[in-house]
Amino acid sequence: MVSSARRFEGRTVLITGGLGGIGLACAKRFAAEGASLALIDFRQDRHSEATEACRAAGAAHVVVLSCDVSDEGQVDAACGAVRERLGGHDIVVNTAGLMLFKPLEDFSSDEWRRLLGVNLLGPVHFTREWLRHAAPGGAMVNIASVHASMTTPMVAPYAAAKAALLSLTRSAAIEGAAKGLRANAVVPGAIDTPMLWSNPNLQSGAEVISAEDIGTPDDVAGAVLFLACDEARFVTGASLEVSGGRLARL
Repeated sequence: MVSSARRFEGRTVLITGGLGGIGLACAKRFAAEGASLALIDFRQDRHSEATEACRAAGAAHVVVLSCDVSDEGQVDAACGAVRERLGGHDIVVNTAGLMLFKPLEDFSSDEWRRLLGVNLLGPVHFTREWLRHAAPGGAMVNIASVHASMTTPMVAPYAAAKAALLSLTRSAAIEGAAKGLRANAVVPGAIDTPMLWSNPNLQSGAEVISAEDIGTPDDVAGAVLFLACDEARFVTGASLEVSGGRLARL
């Protein structure tokens, strides 16, 4: 259903990891409020499905681009293509993420580089392009994680990257202020996505999450839209927890 409030009409929103999970939930919510969308994703198997869903939701335009967010050259090329085809990327939402589960002593240097590349350097690359090219009034929203402050075994690189992402968000907010740009982060808890259910601690029963502690991608998308819209014009450098209160009890 197309929203009666079209806060993003005439604006372009670039979303990494935009073909599934939290990214696609955000895309459909932005689409319902009139945005043009640039969906950036490494996988392309859901290209047609995601495009149709966003158009049905009300997107003005939808562009889908393949990109490894950890690759600086690919990010530069993707952002250039978005500017050429849609006129800009004043709103950027970094949702692309990668998680592996191993004891800390078993992670190789290559695995650390790959995980940091996707979860931290990816947002770094898009932040640079956003700071260089976004018009005043632009906004960035980074999807962090409760693992940034309260973590569990076997996810050390992911947790470290998400903690650094909160710091990156604060830096982007400080340095973007003079250009009229805002940067904030959403800190999700347990969200019903494939990443959650791939956790071997959950699969083995070593960790148990009650149903009331599990949110939906749309719960996160609602917070993202608020931080990206003009109603949040005085919010920057902030981290908004979306965990159903779970982090407060950990």
